[in-house]
Amino acid sequence: MTAPLEKPDQAEDLAGVLFDMDGTLVDSERLWSVAMDRVAEQLGGALSPAGRSATVGQPVPTSVAILLDDLGAAEDVGSTTALLVAITGEIFAEELLWQPGGEELIDATRAAGLRTALVTNSPRSLVDVALGLLGEHRFEVTICGDEVVRGKPDPYPYLRAIELLGLSPQSCLAVEDSPSGVQAAVDAGIPVLVVPSVVEVPEGPGRIFASSLLGATVEELRHIHREFGRSRRAHLRNAGPATAPARWS
Repeated sequence: MTAPLEKPDQAEDLAGVLFDMDGTLVDSERLWSVAMDRVAEQLGGALSPAGRSATVGQPVPTSVAILLDDLGAAEDVGSTTALLVAITGEIFAEELLWQPGGEELIDATRAAGLRTALVTNSPRSLVDVALGLLGEHRFEVTICGDEVVRGKPDPYPYLRAIELLGLSPQSCLAVEDSPSGVQAAVDAGIPVLVVPSVVEVPEGPGRIFASSLLGATVEELRHIHREFGRSRRAHLRNAGPATAPARWS
């Protein structure tokens, strides 16, 4: 599944906003960190700062593999993943909170008639816990890490989301916080509003940065989307549709 090529003069209005979950809509990265520490402690070790940073935004089995490698532990990835998910679910149920501005922006997006999707590397069991806070009614589509063939940073989760919404990459905007999530969206041909949390996201094509979602408006999302569209179409006119990549500057 790859992002479709776009005609140089084709312009599409913003029709859908695709939200990451952990660190973007909910303040969960610190909770994942607590859960990772508890698992590491049960395994007789402690996760290093470098190992912790490397897990951010990754599919859960990948994060567990990083954890085990960091600890030098011989435990099985599958059983350790189940342990981590169980501990994280307990913590989510008690301590999960919205990131500032997230709830208001989603509600404004829906009120404006835009489509919404939740696109996350977290497994369905944890997403269902989080949806108790987020509200299932706020998302037409939810894409979970254990329900796709490839997770972020692969573009597949975003491509699957827009397929289910019936939208094109050019009509959507993603909201992300991690390097892997931003890479996934950009490679899917979707521009990204980046709201960094734990790990710094590098500068690059197809992304614009905001300090937080607090005070963000739908009109600002539309403005960002229009500016990306102008830049993309200028690139396509210069490069020609036959060679147009999924990235733009």
